Amino acid sequence: MSNWQAGNAAEDASETRGWLVGHFIDPAQGVRSQKDVEVKWFHHPAGDKRAEWTSDDQRTTLVFLISGNFRVDLTEGGKTMTAQGDYIMWGPGIDHSWEALEDSVVMTVRWPSQT
Repeated sequence: MSNWQAGNAAEDASETRGWLVGHFIDPAQGVRSQKDVEVKWFHHPAGDKRAEWTSDDQRTTLVFLISGNFRVDLTEGGKTMTAQGDYIMWGPGIDHSWEALEDSVVMTVRWPSQT
């Protein structure tokens, strides 16, 4: 097991629903298995959405737009991300839903990683 790793996020996370780093990564994967943070890299085709509200009372979440047009709605507002680098961030206790308005690639960072 190595304390460093390089690869391709989309390929390496294909078996874990896009999640590249987190407590749920097999420790045999080395440094990707983390208890403090989760990282997801995901391609959402146009029309892909989570219409139901998802809540998390214990973590902070940060979503970056890599490419495309992606909307995140929060119980306290929302943002349509259209430019590379646009982001939305929220803390514990805020519910969210999302929709890919066109083919989009987003990176999500959540902490702490929960078991």
